Amino acid sequence: MKKIILLLVIFISILTTSCEDVIAVDLNNTPPKLVITAAINWKKGTTGKQQKITLSTTADFYNKDIPKVSLATVYIKNSSNITFNFVESSVKGEYLCNNFIPVANETYTLTVISGGNTYTATETLKTVASITEVIQNDKGGFTGDQVEIKTFYLDPANETNYYLYKYAYSNQVKSNFYVDYDEFFNGNKFFSISQNDELKKGDKIEVTHYGISKSYFNYMNILVTISSNSGGSPFQSPPATVRGNIINTTNALEYPLGYFSLSEVDTRIYIVE
Repeated sequence: MKKIILLLVIFISILTTSCEDVIAVDLNNTPPKLVITAAINWKKGTTGKQQKITLSTTADFYNKDIPKVSLATVYIKNSSNITFNFVESSVKGEYLCNNFIPVANETYTLTVISGGNTYTATETLKTVASITEVIQNDKGGFTGDQVEIKTFYLDPANETNYYLYKYAYSNQVKSNFYVDYDEFFNGNKFFSISQNDELKKGDKIEVTHYGISKSYFNYMNILVTISSNSGGSPFQSPPATVRGNIINTTNALEYPLGYFSLSEVDTRIYIVE
């Protein structure tokens, strides 16, 4: 018996020691790509004049810091050729505009000049149906004993609308995103729904609905699927295989990552009862 115990102690000691070994994994390093985060969001009830675009690059796997891109030229033009300049702030890689003019169904063109390359994208600003009410159901989920939140709106009739929903919870770091379109509820009252199984009384929820284009819907649908499988956020640096609508007019092969979108948004704050 003593010999058996001794052998077990030695075996456990070997396992413990091996767990402390550092294993270096060789990863394929690729040249960094420019990441353009250009989501122009016009919150209902505001002028929408203040907007922000950020520039960064992809980094090696072991690099915890996201490299920011400074000294770029960034601007947006509307269909009337009016230019809205984005000037770099005191925060490196952050470009701000204080006089943007959002107009529903207007077409805008983004231009970014950086590192000897010119990047452009064209998109239309999409509206969103107003949120009408938020309803709590204490008997939701598959088990019928979970707190479920539904956020309702009236979808416009006789037109196709695409939506991005965001639920930010006070009891978790990660926000939940998902997309939808009105194929089966055109012109009717519909809702987004919370996807948090651990809601409890007093938790704060910020619900945001975005009106988005069909192309942005397709892009976000891919990102949401990838992030759901990996446990991440769709707004982290996107995988290199997911290309957005921004092109490099100087060198098409050196395409950037990110997407140029313009959305009207509606937001509600709800406290779980």
